[in-house]
Amino acid sequence: MSVRRRTVLGAGLAAVPALTSGVAWAGDGADPRVTDPGSYISFTGGAFSLVGAPVVVSSEDHPGVVRVAGDLRDDLERVTGVRPGPAIGRFPVLVGTIGRSPLIDRLVASGRLDVSGVRGRWETSLQTVVDHPMPGVERAFVIAGSDPRGTIFGAYDVSYGIGVSPWHWWDDVPPVHRDAVYVRPGRWTQGTPAVRYRGVFVNDENPALGTWAPAFFGPGKAPGYPGGFNAAFYEKVFEVLLRLKGNYLWPAVWGRAFAEDDPENHRRAAEYGIVMGTSHEAPMMRGIEEWNRHASTGHDPYGGTGEWSYRRNPEAVRAYWRAGVQRMVDQGFEGVVTLGMRGNGDTSLPDGDGIELMQQIIADQRRIIEEVTGRPAAETPQVWTLYKEVQRYWDRGLRAPDDVTVVLTDDNWGNIRKHPAEPRPGGYGLYYHFDYVGAGRNYKWVDTANLRNVWDQLHQAHAYGNHGLWVANVGDLKGNEVPAEFFLTYAWNPDAWPLDRLPEWEERYARQNFGPAQAPAIAAVLSAYGRLQARRKPELLNRRITLSDAGQVVYDDRQTPYYFAHRELERATDDWRRLGRQADRIARRLPAALQDAWFELVGYEVTATANLYGLREAEFTNLLYARQGRAAANARAAEAEQALARDLALADRFGTSVANGKWKGFQTQPHIDYGDVDRYGPNAGWQQPEKDNTALPDVLFPAVRRIDLPEAAELGVSVDGAEDTGEWWPGGSSRQPALPGFSPHQTRPQQYVEVFNRGRTSFEYEVSPSVPWLLVDHPRGRVDQQVRLEVRVDWTRAPAGRAEGTLTVTGAGDCVTVRCVADRPSPRSLRGSRGFVEAGGYVAIDADHYDRAVGEWRRIDGIGRTGAGMTPWPVTSPRRTPGGSSPHLEYEVTLLTPADEVTVWAYLSPRNPALPADGLRYAVSFDDAPPQSVDITEGADDGLLNTTWARNTSDNINRTATRHRLTSPGVHRLKLWMVDPTVVVQRLLIDVGGLPELYLGPVESRRVG
Repeated sequence: MSVRRRTVLGAGLAAVPALTSGVAWAGDGADPRVTDPGSYISFTGGAFSLVGAPVVVSSEDHPGVVRVAGDLRDDLERVTGVRPGPAIGRFPVLVGTIGRSPLIDRLVASGRLDVSGVRGRWETSLQTVVDHPMPGVERAFVIAGSDPRGTIFGAYDVSYGIGVSPWHWWDDVPPVHRDAVYVRPGRWTQGTPAVRYRGVFVNDENPALGTWAPAFFGPGKAPGYPGGFNAAFYEKVFEVLLRLKGNYLWPAVWGRAFAEDDPENHRRAAEYGIVMGTSHEAPMMRGIEEWNRHASTGHDPYGGTGEWSYRRNPEAVRAYWRAGVQRMVDQGFEGVVTLGMRGNGDTSLPDGDGIELMQQIIADQRRIIEEVTGRPAAETPQVWTLYKEVQRYWDRGLRAPDDVTVVLTDDNWGNIRKHPAEPRPGGYGLYYHFDYVGAGRNYKWVDTANLRNVWDQLHQAHAYGNHGLWVANVGDLKGNEVPAEFFLTYAWNPDAWPLDRLPEWEERYARQNFGPAQAPAIAAVLSAYGRLQARRKPELLNRRITLSDAGQVVYDDRQTPYYFAHRELERATDDWRRLGRQADRIARRLPAALQDAWFELVGYEVTATANLYGLREAEFTNLLYARQGRAAANARAAEAEQALARDLALADRFGTSVANGKWKGFQTQPHIDYGDVDRYGPNAGWQQPEKDNTALPDVLFPAVRRIDLPEAAELGVSVDGAEDTGEWWPGGSSRQPALPGFSPHQTRPQQYVEVFNRGRTSFEYEVSPSVPWLLVDHPRGRVDQQVRLEVRVDWTRAPAGRAEGTLTVTGAGDCVTVRCVADRPSPRSLRGSRGFVEAGGYVAIDADHYDRAVGEWRRIDGIGRTGAGMTPWPVTSPRRTPGGSSPHLEYEVTLLTPADEVTVWAYLSPRNPALPADGLRYAVSFDDAPPQSVDITEGADDGLLNTTWARNTSDNINRTATRHRLTSPGVHRLKLWMVDPTVVVQRLLIDVGGLPELYLGPVESRRVG
């Protein structure tokens, strides 16, 4: 029997289309077909009813399988309201592991259960309905696994299909009630995972998780360390990890020691079937905190000096490591051993970076593994993680033994540093970040991942053969649900999620957590949220990064990264406000039972970020207005303070109202006061607001200002484009005020003049144009605090060529004359115009709006800060020499300003040179001129985390420029050439002498022809 794709669509998770055709065949002899999770579940009819069906498991199976059978009973009760029993009946659910469960093995031996295509595989499950499997049973639904985790994943897959969210506990997601739940006929599987070990790193857990977890689950059990995380906490981590088909965990490390904080932790991991690891800085199955708690200056428990040094304290360090491996053997938990050594506290090794020393360290560690386990080292899974400075060992030629998995990493900001370039038996892994503490600035508050960027990087890892072990730093876990789930989903089956299925994945996620009615709208919010967050991390909204005349990176932590020019700050804030309103509309449509889950999964992060943008707009506008003496300054200060109060109120709602106070203490991550050196010291530029390792509650930084106003009215005038310099007239600048030039081809926001009051008494104003073609939308009126007047040109009356006029603003006994220039190209100069037309001295192009593509390119919608990006395809293409018919994109442009030289700025995703070739390059040319090649990584060091790298990652863009000589204005063809794969170009800006300084760049130019 075949199941058509349409029939898989229903209202629960069974509503999700299958991966392939959705076809599964009943009968013996056919391998099960790979399908989307839960797609064999129906709510309208099928071969087996799950309502009230007892869930039966053999007590001889793995403890994790016995336990998951209980979870499946709970989940069926959650959905149907009927509690399944554990005793076998006429229509049971049978759960078991091939080769471990007598229940399953008897079915296989009798020929009743066909396990072909499943037996002997890694973590693979089978779901199928079997008639008359044993005496007294008419029909059974069988969940069989190739190994214990395969069985566990198979059972949780059923839970997923009936509508239980993996986040049901972590985000209080209630399932849709069902009176009828069926299993479709056929043999079903979710296949074998592409990545062997798939997991998360719970990290940077203070203050949020570190405050909430000990209060909710009870303190840690290590004497003197009540902040430790106990087994009751980790059970919840293990469960959600398994529900997401993950199998691997790096436990929390900052002030926490997994093995000591609860002696049950390792045993509980083994019972659940979780593979334990330790982070890149914690070798040999020991968290670094285990050393820190017991070693001190001059002393450690192993007879050494207490130093974390392999040169000065090697015997003690080796003894410490030996105890870690011995504990793994004695307690019998499954582990992947981290090799190598870094400095204490996520730093470089204090002994220096000599290759010989690292070779000795790894050799000694492997000898310890062999001595303790009694087996060759290759029989114990091991990893060497090339994080930060450790990659230098690899680049200088050091190689781990062949059986070791080499874990490559990103640069902490979601850009992979290195791809596999040579095959090795132990394979490769990936360490990726959705949370980070360090140079640039921490980002820990809310999810800021753009799934399009994540997809691009994970796709590259997959394409280059990285399938050994993937682990993502998920911070507190809660708050990073979307990227964590996508990361693990993609690791399971990368081929199932090509780029064009990302919207479907988002809708599936929304449907699983909130039901089908609002799923499309929620998916749209999630997509827009990721794109807007990709513009800049919220923690960085008070830092502007510029280059000095000498080319040095300059930080200003008292300034917005967005500019007042082109209304950029306003427009960025409005984008978030629109998204906030969109989220509010969805919230009003959701039933009361889903309100907590909505706030935890979507509502808080959208609303709070939108509020933060409003806070920053009010704050920086206040500071500008205060410098100019505007009457509106104090109102903006009040707006910023109200936004801070709302920020705190949203966090309080999270902790006190949601889920009856279940999450009290969780939403305590500061995110506003970064950079406040006077308040919390010299690390304020990157570290969260804290003193004595305790987070401080947020305050406004920079602080808003209030001013005293005179009683009498006083005229002030500001013009579009002058706010970023703080100039105003008549008393705030020696220059004549001038509006940005007008063009009939402009796409920039309309030019304006602001008339403001510097006193408390209102006054009448009037604006008088000197020429009839200048139009002001409100040429006269009354000013209480301020008015904004948009200025336009009547192009039917403006003369051809360059024309000048003025606006005279009068009021409160004073006047200001504003210069205006209009540039109306003559019909002759526009003859034959094609493509993007210059206006204001620049051309702005979104890279996906090309006129011609030579070679294969892929458009990645939403990966850019303002839209799509273009990348050469496939990502495994070789480096190309640009020119001739080699891959490139062509853009027709019409330039109107005579210029001997123009500058082309390329805005690219801030990628690293992850391939063996030197650098990461693209090339640019005009017309038939030879291409100019550019290395986008020049000056950036992702290992040292230098300021050039920090600028690129903080701004989430890499800006590079080329200069080109053109013989004349008119139509030209700009060409963007592929040199290296993995480059993602977002925008191209041509500066003909008037390109404004903006964070995102100008709105795309007008396109004609």
